[in-house]
Amino acid sequence: MRIITLNLNGIRSACNKGFLPWLAASGADIVCLQELKAQAGDMQPDMLQPPGYHGYFHYAEKKGYSGVGIYSKQPADKVIIGLGHAHIDAEGRYLECQYGNLSVVSLYLPSGSSGEERQQFKFKMLELFLPHLEQLIACGREIVICGDWNIAHQEIDLKNYKGNRKNSGFLPEERAWMTEVLGRVGWVDVYRSLYPQTTEESYTWWSNRGQAWAKNVGWRIDYQLATQELAKRATAVSVYKTERFSDHAPLIVDYQD
Repeated sequence: MRIITLNLNGIRSACNKGFLPWLAASGADIVCLQELKAQAGDMQPDMLQPPGYHGYFHYAEKKGYSGVGIYSKQPADKVIIGLGHAHIDAEGRYLECQYGNLSVVSLYLPSGSSGEERQQFKFKMLELFLPHLEQLIACGREIVICGDWNIAHQEIDLKNYKGNRKNSGFLPEERAWMTEVLGRVGWVDVYRSLYPQTTEESYTWWSNRGQAWAKNVGWRIDYQLATQELAKRATAVSVYKTERFSDHAPLIVDYQD
């Protein structure tokens, strides 16, 4: 079973850059998408349901903003849209599809880089999301949460860690929250479980400023977090960089069936 997660930074833009032909050749069983920047009326038929895939979406109310989606070869048995918190759900940040005993979540946590108001929104979502993560672990299902978490957990997860200690995405409070998720709560960072020491090869996002991509000044902020038994079945993980569909790169994980 191959699961891919990718922040598209706009599905229309990504499709113009060749995302759909790449998807068709990717061998993915399930693909989690973030930052659609589109609403239902903006979506073309091949975006809604690429050949061979079923499409599920949680659009943001604001036009050209946020939004998450899931493509899957098998139809979902159940689809859960949103977390039940209106101010968060209005931004289209959580979508869960269930397939038998497997749940797959596409998640887009907020960025706080635009200012203090958005940083406080981010902290509030982290506070509200933690009990949900605890409930998911306790439910007994196999679960993987794929997405743009907008947090680099450790120094190894970004190139310029010294210069970003006071910046959103690498704040002590955010990193401590992630430590709790991966420690006390019990989620497994699938990439790190297979590659504990990998640095540059693990980056999934590069700023559009300067020459971040050319110099590989990146961040690892896109994760697949899995329940422990599912994480043990991960056999391969990679970041695809041959083509660029957005400022993020696809994170690809193969799980043993």
